[in-house]
Amino acid sequence: MRKLIVEIEPNQNIKRLFSYFLDIIESIELLELIKVDFREETKLALSAITLKEGHSIEEFRTNEFIEMLSVLKQDGNKYICLSKARFLRKFSLVHNLDYEKLTKDFSFDIIWDTPTRFSHDTLVCSVIGSEENLKRFLNTITFAGAIKQVSFKKATYSEHSLLSCLTDKQKEVLLAANKYGYYSYPRRITSEQLAKEVGLSKPTVVQHLRKAEVRLIANLLAGY
Repeated sequence: MRKLIVEIEPNQNIKRLFSYFLDIIESIELLELIKVDFREETKLALSAITLKEGHSIEEFRTNEFIEMLSVLKQDGNKYICLSKARFLRKFSLVHNLDYEKLTKDFSFDIIWDTPTRFSHDTLVCSVIGSEENLKRFLNTITFAGAIKQVSFKKATYSEHSLLSCLTDKQKEVLLAANKYGYYSYPRRITSEQLAKEVGLSKPTVVQHLRKAEVRLIANLLAGY
């Protein structure tokens, strides 16, 4: 297993396809891909979103591809967000693309890694996989634009989970909050209703969630 980092200059087709994001953001960076549900075709991720001057995170939140967006931390126009997106099928429908071809072209046995970020001028993708799958990915990603730089590194991927920094109870409450829609927009469950679902008092649930969020952010941004 090796790690591939490829930097691309996005072409006009890609800029047009992603204009709904590029019109309001300076950049979006993947911090941690938490879960990919292939059956539901959704991705749950932690991302750093930097907005352009004069724009609101609400514009990003109401995008049709975003099913859930919860702001965990804000510093000026930069937001650390937990988001769930349903992307490929909706993307193909909106832009009249061949969904079956897209899924076939991108059916790689790879692991998305960091750094992965997207701005108006640069697309950086980092993936881990076998030599064969990395070559296939590199050949396919050229559809997005001209490749500016390519580097290969030894993969350091492990089964370490981002949630391992949490206590068992914090993890249980956080996962339940996500499952029942506490982080959805708008919220589908209140903290009081969530407390009943997990069999704890409301103050205890809120405390577990806040401590879990603080620990996740601290671990995620360690070294920054």
